Order: sequence, then structure tokens, then C-alpha cells
Amino acid sequence: MAQRGAPPKATVCKAISPCLKVITLARPGLDELFITATPRNGGDFHRMFDNVHRAVREAGATIVAKDVFGIPAAEKAGLEALHDVWGEVNWPVTWLDEGGSAGMALTGVHVHAVKGVEVERIRLQGRVVGCVFDDGFARHCCLGDLRASDIRSPREAQACQTFEFMETALRAAGMDFSNVVRTWLYVDGILSWYGELNAVRNRFFRERSVFTGVVPASTGVGGANAARAVLTADAYAIAPHNSAVRITSIPSPLQCPALEYGSSFSRAVEMDMPDHRYLWVSGTAGIDLQGETAHVGDVGAQIALTMRVVEAILESRRMGWVDVSRAVAYVKQGKMGTVFQKYCAEKGLQDLPVVTTENDICRDDLLFEIEVDALSTS
Repeated sequence: MAQRGAPPKATVCKAISPCLKVITLARPGLDELFITATPRNGGDFHRMFDNVHRAVREAGATIVAKDVFGIPAAEKAGLEALHDVWGEVNWPVTWLDEGGSAGMALTGVHVHAVKGVEVERIRLQGRVVGCVFDDGFARHCCLGDLRASDIRSPREAQACQTFEFMETALRAAGMDFSNVVRTWLYVDGILSWYGELNAVRNRFFRERSVFTGVVPASTGVGGANAARAVLTADAYAIAPHNSAVRITSIPSPLQCPALEYGSSFSRAVEMDMPDHRYLWVSGTAGIDLQGETAHVGDVGAQIALTMRVVEAILESRRMGWVDVSRAVAYVKQGKMGTVFQKYCAEKGLQDLPVVTTENDICRDDLLFEIEVDALSTS
């Protein structure tokens, strides 16, 4: 029997098809939709976008964030023109240009949408870079397409500007960096300056006392953008109304803390609310307990190890692959995507809401990385 005064439990509904997966977290007065779309037959991008927006319209929801992976440059202008049909874009959109080499159309779209609550927009430098909504337990802030305004400045300066731009957007939402639980860093030419980027992030985190609280989960992979900035970033931040919402850094049972080898992120971060839990698992690759790359040159073995590492994190929080609401798999070469698809087929993970895309990983000998979000109502 439920305790008196306990909030009603949330429920999770799933609508799964090969090219469109809609996972809905239904709560009293609020639905959250996590939508994953991939193109049919590797190239029908207009239908992919139409499927996403049809799902949002049919739900009566409002988009609060969209990430687009690997759309070929020849298709991008036409897809952006469709926004004239859909109306003004009132949500942050992050477009990543990498992907699809050797004819491999490794592309897809992730959308986060909400229904039943007011959505506030954050506009900076003439662009919508954020959306804010309140679920009664906390304020949530989705930020996207954050990048330096001066793309002629040195790489480290652009990285610093990007973090400062993120901070400015957070202030507009009534938050600060201590509220950030998740970041995504898409780094053009990552292999040539990942160390310098980490140094900028470490300094920024020290100056904001991030290391004294929960260090955000994060992904850092290669990714070019149309603005030709060296870095574009997304972030998710939460400002709880009271102690009923708990934010916790979650360790990995099979990997050492990333902080031990100079990368400032938590392996995972969990948000525990009265009616559900949400877990952000950082970008995870084939790294052993000592922080070294495992199975150099063997993409199949790296995939298998990486998936075991992520599964162990999920199981440590009483979750599993069935609870995943969103995932992105990054492969160093497009042809490696088929190895991951084969792995998923063998393990019964065909319904995983995942976009597979081609991106450099933060080390040249890492061939695969995956990030997942998961939710549980138990």
C-alpha cells in the first residue's frame, strides 16, 4: 500500500518501430517524450524528420532539445528549410556534420519533448540555446548548440568562451554550473587537442568549485559543426526545489574514475525523484581498470567490453538495457557500425533507442564509444 502523501508513481510507455522509437515518461500533469529516429534504408532524411515532428504533434508536446547526427551537407539545407513549415524553431538544435563515410549513412535524430507544462526559452546572441520547464519537483534546463562567438580565436580560447557561454545561459535560467548534471562536448579535430580542452575544463571546474560537488557526466567526441567553431556543446541542468530530489555521482564497477587520468567527468550521474529515477551514463569506451585502452585494433572486442561496462553501471542502479531511453553509439569508421549492429542483434538489443554515428573518439586507438540515458519508476 502506498504511503499517505506519497506522489503517484510515474509510468513508462513505449512505441517501438525500426525507424522511430518513442519512450514516454507519464506523470500527473506532465509527460516527457524521448524520441529516437533513424532514416529508412539509410537515406530518407525528410521522412525521418517528418516522423519525429508527427510524433510530437500527435502527443501535443513541445520540443525542448534536438540533436541531429551525421546528416550529409547536401541534405542539411533542405532539412533546415522544413522549419519554415513547422514554424519558428523555439528549441536548441545541435547539428553534427561528421558521419557517413564510405557511403555509410550513420545518421539519426534525438528529441526531448514535454507536455503539460510551460516552457521558457533562453535566447542568447539571437539564437534559442535553451529551454526550461518545471515538473513540480525541480526546474530543468536543456541547453544546446553552445559555441564561441569568435571562431577566429585560438582553440583554447574558444573552449573557454563555450563554457562561459554555457554559464551565461544557466544564469538566464536562474541557475549556475553547480546545477549541471550532464554535458556533451563535440570537438572538431579532437585528436589534436583533447589534452588542451581537458586543461580548459579542469581550470573552469576548479574556479567554479565543481569538484566539491557532483561532477557532471559527460561525452567528449569528435564532431564538426556548420558554424565552424572548434567546439559545440550541450548541457542538462537541474535545480531541485527541496531535498526530495537527490543528485548523485555513480561510479563504474568495471572502470576507474575518469578523474584519475585527468578527465573531469563522472562515469554516471543519477537523479532520484519521488516518482522515478533518471540515469545519465557518460560516453564510455573500451578502457580497463587502469585507465588504459583495451583490445587495441579489435573493434568487436572493444564493443563487447564497452557494453559490459555500461551494463554493469545499469545493474548497479537496478536497471538494464530495457530501461534505456536514449543512446548514441560512436564508431571511428562507418563500416564499424555493422559490427555494433551485429552485436545488438546477437544480444537481443534490436529495440535499443540508439543512433549510430561516425565520430573520432578521444584516443586514436579507441574505435567505439556509447552513451546511454535510462529511467526507472521502481
